[in-house]
Amino acid sequence: MVVGNFAKELDLVVIGSGPGGYVAAIRAAQLGKKVAIIERDAIGGACLNVGCIPSKVLIQAAHHFVDVKSEKYGVVAKEVVFDLEKTQRWKNDEVISKLTKGVESLLKKNKVEIIRGSAFFNEPHQLRVVIGDEAQSYQFKEAIIATGSRPLEISGLPFKGRVLDSTGALELKIIPKHFVVIGGGYIGCQMASVFANLGSKVTIIEAADNLLMGFEDDMVDLVKKQFALKHVDVITKAKAKVAIESEDGVHITYTINGKESSVDADIVMVSVGRVPNTDDLGLQIAGVEVDQRGFIKVDEQGRTSQSHIFAIGDVTLGPALAHKASYEAKIAAAALAGHNVKIDYVAMPAVCSADPELAIVGLSKKQAEEKGIEVNVSLFPLAASGSAISLGETEGFVRIITEKHTGLILGGQVAGVGAGAMIAELALAIETRMNVEDIALTIHAHPTMSEAVLDAADFALGLPIHI
Repeated sequence: MVVGNFAKELDLVVIGSGPGGYVAAIRAAQLGKKVAIIERDAIGGACLNVGCIPSKVLIQAAHHFVDVKSEKYGVVAKEVVFDLEKTQRWKNDEVISKLTKGVESLLKKNKVEIIRGSAFFNEPHQLRVVIGDEAQSYQFKEAIIATGSRPLEISGLPFKGRVLDSTGALELKIIPKHFVVIGGGYIGCQMASVFANLGSKVTIIEAADNLLMGFEDDMVDLVKKQFALKHVDVITKAKAKVAIESEDGVHITYTINGKESSVDADIVMVSVGRVPNTDDLGLQIAGVEVDQRGFIKVDEQGRTSQSHIFAIGDVTLGPALAHKASYEAKIAAAALAGHNVKIDYVAMPAVCSADPELAIVGLSKKQAEEKGIEVNVSLFPLAASGSAISLGETEGFVRIITEKHTGLILGGQVAGVGAGAMIAELALAIETRMNVEDIALTIHAHPTMSEAVLDAADFALGLPIHI
């Protein structure tokens, strides 16, 4: 190994270039910091390369396939063929490549130095970066750790051969005949929807009582209804034990209440959680404290036990969401620039792009009542939405949770087409402490899906128009 003879000087170094890292680097540079960013893999991190963006590509492509086959829009084809290999080329060459190059260009435009390699702390103010047989030490004044997370591997189902993590499933070039998903969370249900739409037989094995824990039962019921229509087997309260691969497939054994069962598949995707990428950074040497699960302990600005080192995103406690990381990135960058800021979000939206799409923000009825708040619940069905009817997508609803006596918006849930986009209005309403009347008095363009939010607000005021 060739090692640099002396440590180069850096001001602010960001470790990781995902939606937390690159946002932190750019914002810090905008605020006057001299910034370097270290990335051991592809610019853009897991989200851009092997997560949110590539999954969205496959979800959208599978929807197009279903729409053409259905002929409900009057589009009739003699033969509809889905070429997954071609889709993968489009995903990699036209989507991921364009976005990663775009992020790299933004970093360079903001004069952020890009350093390639794996970072390891030598001491609280020094790290070294290893790439291949070469290594270089760097002395730094401040640092932001944004190394993200990776899929959790469970005993009995190691990632190899036909047993894949979500990254491997996103790279499949052949549609499996039988696709088994271990874990019925966001990623599991999204990928189950993709391959069910592409014609695979799909089985979901989930250890909990239901799929998509964290979403309301009536929202999950809509997803399960679509799964049933596509002959997806959903097995809950089941613990996957072991996967044995053969030449023709893989045999998965699972137990329910101690009783053993099994299923055979072409491909198994294990998606049961994520692990923070903190175990090989040398954090102990740097004096950065972590909890028993490897999450870095931070204060309300993202500052670790070392006052000059910050941590954001999946390496800290909280939901593993790209937009959480980006939010925390801006706070950390501003704090390092001397601004009086802190992590103080009221609303953190979450979206699952299953069929139908689900989105939530703020408090549910149950959560509000557990806080001792009297609430009103107002639900507008998409079956009464002109835009949803015109799109042929009437499954779902918009629901608003308000404080009973004031009309203050506390939470929102959207199930159906465009849910991920519609939730933004409710997130803004909660974050800015808006009253439901503020939405009702806001003119919404027609015909759009956002009108369903307006209709739900009218309903909350006891003045519904379209139901």
